[in-house]
Amino acid sequence: MPPPETNLKLTQYEIEVLRKWIDQGAEWKPHWAFIAPTKTEPESMDSDLSYNQIDDFVLSKVLENGLEPAKKADKNVLIRRVSYILTGLPPTIEELNKFIADQSEEAFEKMVDYYLNSSGFGERWARHWLDIVRYAETRGHEFDYPIIGAWRYRDYLIRAFNDDLPYDQFVKEHLAGDLLDLIRWNPDNGINESQIGTAFYVLGEGTHSPVDIKKDEADRIDNMIDVTTKAFQGLTVSCARCHDHKFDPIPTSDYYALYGVMESSRFSAKPANITYEVVNNYDEIQSLKNDIRSQIANNWNTNKLALEDIDEPKATDSISDYNVIGDFRGQDLDGWKSDGFAFGDNSTLGEPEFDAKGNLVALSEGKASSRLFSTGIYGALRSPNFIIEKDYIGVLAKGSKSAIRIIIDNFQLIQNPIYGRLLKNVNNEEWDSLRFELADWKGHKAYIEILPGVSDRHHYKLPTDAYVEAQYAIGFNGDWPKDLEYMPDSKNTNPQVSDWSSFKSTPQLVSAINQSLKAGRLKSNVTNLNESISKKNQLISTLVDTTFFVGIDEGFGINSPVFVRGSHTDVTEEKIPRGFLSAITQDDPAFKSSGSGRMELAESILDENNPLTSRVMVNRIWHHLFGKGIVETVDNFGLQGKLPSHPEMLDYLAVKFQKEGWSIKSMIKFIVMSNTFQSSTTAGLNTQSIDPNNLLLSHFPVRRLEAEAIWDGLLASSGRLDSEMYGEPIPVYLTEFMQGRGRPSDSGPLDGDGRRSIYQNVRRNFLQPMMLTFDRPIPFAAFGKR
Repeated sequence: MPPPETNLKLTQYEIEVLRKWIDQGAEWKPHWAFIAPTKTEPESMDSDLSYNQIDDFVLSKVLENGLEPAKKADKNVLIRRVSYILTGLPPTIEELNKFIADQSEEAFEKMVDYYLNSSGFGERWARHWLDIVRYAETRGHEFDYPIIGAWRYRDYLIRAFNDDLPYDQFVKEHLAGDLLDLIRWNPDNGINESQIGTAFYVLGEGTHSPVDIKKDEADRIDNMIDVTTKAFQGLTVSCARCHDHKFDPIPTSDYYALYGVMESSRFSAKPANITYEVVNNYDEIQSLKNDIRSQIANNWNTNKLALEDIDEPKATDSISDYNVIGDFRGQDLDGWKSDGFAFGDNSTLGEPEFDAKGNLVALSEGKASSRLFSTGIYGALRSPNFIIEKDYIGVLAKGSKSAIRIIIDNFQLIQNPIYGRLLKNVNNEEWDSLRFELADWKGHKAYIEILPGVSDRHHYKLPTDAYVEAQYAIGFNGDWPKDLEYMPDSKNTNPQVSDWSSFKSTPQLVSAINQSLKAGRLKSNVTNLNESISKKNQLISTLVDTTFFVGIDEGFGINSPVFVRGSHTDVTEEKIPRGFLSAITQDDPAFKSSGSGRMELAESILDENNPLTSRVMVNRIWHHLFGKGIVETVDNFGLQGKLPSHPEMLDYLAVKFQKEGWSIKSMIKFIVMSNTFQSSTTAGLNTQSIDPNNLLLSHFPVRRLEAEAIWDGLLASSGRLDSEMYGEPIPVYLTEFMQGRGRPSDSGPLDGDGRRSIYQNVRRNFLQPMMLTFDRPIPFAAFGKR
């Protein structure tokens, strides 16, 4: 029977597959990609032609279709193939001679191991992943603002691939590296590797003055969903933004379940060089603080604490139109999130203050303070989400070289002409009533962010003397409220010193202790504290960090409504619980956490019953080894994607990958060691008529070199390649035609300073012409296939 008429361009092999399927009867089944892979052993083929199961799978189809398998390539071809594919560099003369001279049966395997373990492997394979996560170091749009520390993510990838980081850990670190209980610390420098993976979320394009800030958020989140689901699931989930997916079992509700996950996450500058040792020091500081309190309290006689010094709660008639967003004059931070070290977990209420001789002067009044330990320490204090209902937001604050920002609809690129007023610098040693005029944004979602240091259009800066303190934040109409007296908890009618030492202070108790100290009823000179105070101050100095990258922090859980036809101006009343794809999840797809749900997202993607995760990554590996995936549409395993050329082999490799530790290097070696990979590019006489696109792999496919391999190969062949690894990007060489806003003031060297292409600056508005000429993708979406 003739094939049905179709607009699809099918090969003869694909037509035969469809014909067999039709002849067998149209039994309905889920799309193949949504059925769990099973590991089926292939029929064993002739040992002279087959090295491992890959050859058995491939040869069976080659011979079944009357094709002639190609002979093995010669050594010159093989070493060039392996060297370029694994490292992106040509083999050196020394490497070539060594391989040719080695006549042992293990010669090829030793050569493969050599390149797998070379530093160039990570540089080559990290670049593959950078295509998928739309890597760039600037935002694009008009002024091409930098993405702070993006290159640290690039270096993280190189280390991850060179260290053969298991892919399941790789996924966890990308989706929820800031939330892991078991952090992966770099063994060489001690830094937190896990958190750097989250930078992939923030590598998208950004506009500094969008007119519709909610639409800008919707577009940014759409890009995050698109990249995340293509990268790890090979699905085009963003097609469900406006309506149920036209082809795949992805309803619109699934899209907005993921939308809530992204909307509940917050972007932030994060210290890059916080080490395992520093975290331990922070824990020890907290322990020393407890010990110091205990020693002070043990030297006091509670009876000397005069109850008459405790102020009774005073009722205050509220006469102003305001609502309290956060009040830090009590013991805690009033439900706000504290990230980093600066603000700690509590307010300063009850913190002991000492003079130069080590005598206790007083206990501190309550406030949120980034100098809880010292100045120049990174931290961020952020409010829960709220809807802007008042004309103004006010923060009573003081500080130096710091900032307070209003983040509306997760918009971070705060700049004039429209959004400059959402940031106020704090440079006042006295308490100052900072007022943000927000009448234009009533009805929008927002949160307040208090930062030591300042964020300008290029960098996040944290001078060593920077600090910020705040007493409260409010929303109000009219004039600044004059009736904001702290309303204490009057339930505790008999407060004790032990309440203070166990961090259960109230403002009244602290006031009473200070009055008793001043009157001499409580001792101010406590012996044996100097050593503890000195050790604490010494450890505090290690908390300072001046290097940053943009990563992600946990926010407060937000469930999104469905945007009708994708429009943020027309939303349903019902809100969709944060969750995963309903077609894949065996149980309730809704996430239960009070935060974003990113950790549950990682767990869902790595669930052993998820049919896509291992398949998608194995297919990506195959694609980079052969130039074409087993599923040619590497980013789309849905119904609009291509059928796998060898479905049983894909499943075999996917199960093997998952069950044997998710090792990328092991999977690469297993494939590379096959005779299929080692075959010649010479096709048999009948290949052109039977399998013109070489889907069945009767011979090794001819491949073009990518832009990076051409660049790096030229440098290597000329002897000018600088093999230095890591570090800040080399500025891009600017031709006279590369003009426009955001153009760097200085041009970089024409040869990129001899460094590999992966270390060249990737500026969205000023991309290297050579890279574009040879098909490096423009970084706006996931491009697993160039």
